[in-house]
Amino acid sequence: MSEAIVILSGGLDSTVSAILAQKEVPLKLAITFDYGQRATLKEQQSALRIAKDLGIEHKIISLPWLKELTPTALVRGGQALPLLNISELDDREKTNLSARAVWVPNRNGLFLNVAAVFAESLDCALIVTGFNKEEAVTFSDNSASFVESANHFFSFSTLSNVMVKSYTQEMTKVEIVQKGIALGVDFSNLWSCYEGGPKMCGVCESCLRSLRAYQQAGVLEKVKAIYEN
Repeated sequence: MSEAIVILSGGLDSTVSAILAQKEVPLKLAITFDYGQRATLKEQQSALRIAKDLGIEHKIISLPWLKELTPTALVRGGQALPLLNISELDDREKTNLSARAVWVPNRNGLFLNVAAVFAESLDCALIVTGFNKEEAVTFSDNSASFVESANHFFSFSTLSNVMVKSYTQEMTKVEIVQKGIALGVDFSNLWSCYEGGPKMCGVCESCLRSLRAYQQAGVLEKVKAIYEN
């Protein structure tokens, strides 16, 4: 059976997707990208813990030039991150504006291309990602159509026809949390925040989506300690 590369951010989606993938295909390597994002150290720490739990090698890929090119608040510490109320997470107008404020130019496209280089060179047929149905509404590079297009592209750019798959592609955040509960995921090991403080901020859009999902899944009280009050 061929092996897989997993893109691991240390967050909820990529963790659950990686665990589900490992039930079907051996994982050879986890890669985490450092492009100067605010939470880079926290993401790296979480991804390393998860990779160890999965029993696979972990590599950090540094992309310093991407930080220099992007004006996004996700990277620029002096810029305020967009803030929403939890009741606004399904408001397309507000979430579209929020997405634009944290958009990194061609980030996921770049990540997949770098991962494809590793996959082809290591004789791995699959790249595992943590894309999901909920965020695909405002982030087109989370969508099933994006994955389909990437797979078409790789049929030309890789000799081994490397494929991309997200095992959380058709799930909402609450469904991912529910799956994580069933898989025994320790949510305190994850980092799903735009900020990189001692605890997750609890107010950025990424935090709000996770918090809403934890609440809907009935485990909010168990994870409150990893968020700022």
